[in-house]
Amino acid sequence: MTEFSTPRVTVIPPMPPPARRLRNLAQQLLKAGPKPAQRAIQEGEIHVNGRPCLQADVELKVGDVVELVRNPREETPLRENSDVDVVIRFDDEAIVVVEKPAGWLTVPTPYKEKSTLLSELQRRFADDQQTQQICCVHRLDRGVSGLLVFAKSVDVAMLLRDQFAARKPRRRYTAYVQGSLDAATGTFRSYLASDERHMRFSVDSEEEGELAITHYELVERIGDVSVVDVRLETGRRNQIRVHFSEAGHPIVGDRRYHGNVVPHRLWRHRRIALHARELGLNHPVTGKSLAFESEIPPEMREFLERLHGPRGGNPRRGKRRRK
Repeated sequence: MTEFSTPRVTVIPPMPPPARRLRNLAQQLLKAGPKPAQRAIQEGEIHVNGRPCLQADVELKVGDVVELVRNPREETPLRENSDVDVVIRFDDEAIVVVEKPAGWLTVPTPYKEKSTLLSELQRRFADDQQTQQICCVHRLDRGVSGLLVFAKSVDVAMLLRDQFAARKPRRRYTAYVQGSLDAATGTFRSYLASDERHMRFSVDSEEEGELAITHYELVERIGDVSVVDVRLETGRRNQIRVHFSEAGHPIVGDRRYHGNVVPHRLWRHRRIALHARELGLNHPVTGKSLAFESEIPPEMREFLERLHGPRGGNPRRGKRRRK
């Protein structure tokens, strides 16, 4: 291996074949272990001969040049609970509907992050006499923003979970996906399973995974990005992300489920371009129909503006979404 002042290595003849694997060379570049190296490869930051290479086990040839090219990004660090700006859209004695900021976990994990949406709501309603216990009913991934409903008691949580199990709530998302979708409308239907790294993937039968159904409608094509209206029929973990990734159109900014697609050069945020825009459900106590809408976050709007360019771009419209 020949080293340069820049983060670069060149494969030379004395290197045995195992040492030529990209994952091993990436560890040398980063001076780090397997996990950071794998993450850098998945994020398209390890280039071979000037191009991103996403195959960690590929065996390189003599003369190949491997470089570390960091993607530009804007950090979205977790803030302390006292600084959280969580917008409450609805609040009564039974439920609370909120807008989750991107970058926040919905509930705690084994890693014991200080700030989660659940812990923030528990803090806010600690002195509320009507609140027995804040309970999570459904979740959004850390990098996703948008509408969530929480129950204020275990009994109400069970009623809401029954609604979700029966697929009654109406959940719509806005997603920006990479590439140009061929069909104006479509449905993904598969069974989702998990591997040892908690990555989700589709399998062939219900014995191996959970049924996941995602409906979509193309709203607009802008260059190499498609704006999509997504409707969930089921709500499995990472469902939307996996379905679009496996179709060859990962969500912009998704560095976990991007397949062999290089992350979009203009997306500079830690979040992903997925927003839970609409939530509709029946009130678990009164039975009244409730509907909520959330505006697209500024960073997603600004990204579209950059795609359109100074002269407004040249978007190609898909079928207009039905109201």
